[in-house]
Amino acid sequence: MIAVFRACRKRLAPVLEPVLAPILGLATLALVAACQPSGLGGGPSINASKPVPVALLVPHGSGTSGDEVVARSLENAARLAISDLKGVQIDLRVYNTAGNPEIAAKVAAEAASDGAKIILGPLYAQSANAAGLAVARRGINVLSFSNNTQIAGGNVFVLGPTFENTADRLARYAMAQGRSQVMIVHDPDVAGEAGRAAIASAVARSGGTVAATGSYELSQNGVVQAVPGLARKARDSGASAIFFTASTAGALPLLAQLLPENRVDPAEVKFIGLTRWDIPPSTLALPGLQGGWFALPDPGVSDRFERRYMAAYGEPAHPAAGLAYDGIAAIGALASQGRSDALTVSGLTQPSGFVGVNGVFRLRSDGTNERALAVAEIRDNQVTVIDPAPRSFGGAGF
Repeated sequence: MIAVFRACRKRLAPVLEPVLAPILGLATLALVAACQPSGLGGGPSINASKPVPVALLVPHGSGTSGDEVVARSLENAARLAISDLKGVQIDLRVYNTAGNPEIAAKVAAEAASDGAKIILGPLYAQSANAAGLAVARRGINVLSFSNNTQIAGGNVFVLGPTFENTADRLARYAMAQGRSQVMIVHDPDVAGEAGRAAIASAVARSGGTVAATGSYELSQNGVVQAVPGLARKARDSGASAIFFTASTAGALPLLAQLLPENRVDPAEVKFIGLTRWDIPPSTLALPGLQGGWFALPDPGVSDRFERRYMAAYGEPAHPAAGLAYDGIAAIGALASQGRSDALTVSGLTQPSGFVGVNGVFRLRSDGTNERALAVAEIRDNQVTVIDPAPRSFGGAGF
C-alpha cells in the first residue's frame, strides 16, 4: 500500500485528465481561462441531408506513448459510433494536436477552414480552451474530452465526468440514507480544493451539513502525520460520512488503512469517494474500503461497449474512448432530426439528452454535463450496485 502511494507522486505529475479518475485532471486549473465568447445558442447551420463535417482532434504526435494509445482509441471509438448511425452520414476528419495548446489552436482553425461544423476533442483542458478560442468567432462549438469545468462555457463543452456531477449523485444518495453530517477530507492541491468545493456545494444542495474538513501534506509522511488529527475531527464533529477526494493512485489507500486504526469505524462512519474505487481492481481488497460508496457509469451498458470495441479492434478501449463515441452519437442524433440548427448551443443542450456508451447524458448551457451514474458499494472485495443509474432525466438519481 505504501508502495502504491509512493508511485502516485509520479503519476500525479503529468497534466492528464483521466476519465475514470478525474481528481488528477484539474492539476492546471489555475492556468486555463474559460472560453467565454459572447452569446449562447450560436453555431453553424448544417444540411442534414448531406454528410456532416466533423473534426476530431486527438493528441497524436506528442511523442508520448500514452498519448498515442489514447489518440488511436478515440479515433477508433468515433468510427465505431459512425458505423452505428442510421440515416445520418458523418464526414470525420482527424487532426493531430500533439497534446499542445498552440498546435490545437492551429489545427482547430484549419478544421474550420476545411468546413468542419463542429469539433470533437481535444483531450487536455488547455488544448480544448485554445481550440475553442481559435474558432469562437466562426461560431463553431467544441465538444472537448476534458473534465475540467473551468474551461466550460461559450462554445466549449466538456464531455468528461466532472467532480460536480459525481458529488451531486453521491450527496443526494447519502442524504437519502440519513448520512447528512459530512466530513470532507481532501488533497491539498488545486485538484483537491476543486473536489472539496464540489462536495461542499453538493452537500448543501442536498440538504446536508459539512460537519468538518481536513487535509494533509501530499506525501506518505504527510498523510501519516495528519491522520490522528483527521480522526479526532471526524469523532468530535459527529460526522456520519467522510467524503474523500483522493484517488486510488494517491492517498486513498493510506487513509483507508490509517483512519480505522485511529478509531474511525467505517461501519459507523460511511466512507464515500469522489473517484472510482474499482480501478485498479486490487483497491477493492482494501479492508478500510469495505462498505464504502462511490459512483460509476451503468456497468451493464459500459461493459457492452468495451466488448464491442475489443471485438472490432482486438485491444481494450482506453477509458476516454467512450467520450468520442458519445460525441458522435450526440451529433448523429441531432442531425437525424433534420434541423439546420442541430449543432448550435440550443440544439446541443436539448433537455432530453443523449444515449451514450456509459448511459444517458446531456450538455448544459454553461458547457458542463450531466451523466447518469450508479452508486456502488464495496462488499466482500467486489463492486455491488446499490442504486442503479437512471435511464432518463427526471427520474430517480437525478
